[in-house]
Amino acid sequence: MRHYFRSALRGGYAGLMSWRTLLLPCLCSLLGVALPAVAQSTRAPASAPKHLHLFLLVGQSNMAGRGAIEDGDRAPIDHVFALNAQGEWVPAVDPVHWDKPTAGVGLARSFAVEYLKHHPGASIGFIPAACGGSPISSWAPGEYFDGTHSHPYDDALARFRQAAASGTLKGILWHQGESDRSQELAPRYEAALTALIQRFRRELHAPKVPFVIGQLGQFAGAGPWDANALEVDRAQRSVAAKVPFGAFVSSDGLTSNADNLHFDAASLREFGRRYAVAFAGIEKHH
Repeated sequence: MRHYFRSALRGGYAGLMSWRTLLLPCLCSLLGVALPAVAQSTRAPASAPKHLHLFLLVGQSNMAGRGAIEDGDRAPIDHVFALNAQGEWVPAVDPVHWDKPTAGVGLARSFAVEYLKHHPGASIGFIPAACGGSPISSWAPGEYFDGTHSHPYDDALARFRQAAASGTLKGILWHQGESDRSQELAPRYEAALTALIQRFRRELHAPKVPFVIGQLGQFAGAGPWDANALEVDRAQRSVAAKVPFGAFVSSDGLTSNADNLHFDAASLREFGRRYAVAFAGIEKHH
């Protein structure tokens, strides 16, 4: 046991999660306590699902999701899966992401519900790769982001390659920009986002994959946007309009958690629906 614990510590947060995964079933068995239902619902299916419509989820914390989880968010949706930290397909229950311990309700599940209305009979596979707090500069080959102890771009590619045998990439969903709202970074955002889209499409061998960009939160409690936030917003709108197979999703009317930074759960559910509507618009016109 000491050996396992020392290994977990050396592995950082991911190692401690592995330690918890090892220890929890043992304790529950000894004490005669059943594991929570959420642990049961996230087990990998008996056989890996095939012919999935794959969606790569990238950006920072509002893509990862920070909404408060309710019982319904832990209920599997038929034919909707997510790649877990071990590279297994599991039912897509919240939290879909694991970038930070604060991960909660995101927009993936509501996106799936709306998407399936337009694609009856399809099965969806989400590839979670968002990293809370990451600036766009960290979404480049070889870049390390200390906030999540990860390489955001490299990890996203690696997870896609794990998932690719199970389906076809249908879209990339992006929400990011809060960390670039500064006098130094905001003027560079349009060029950086354009380059990122081109790089993703090239390295994923998907030149026409739709790229959907969500608008930053417009939260009354945070006060009006300053010039830097306005510049990031302008850049995102411009890129969505100029890049083929791009779309911009409005955050009008959506509300925040108490932190005035992260969308609340109800807003993320609505945001996911809007992403799916925007995606359908790309499909309709191409």
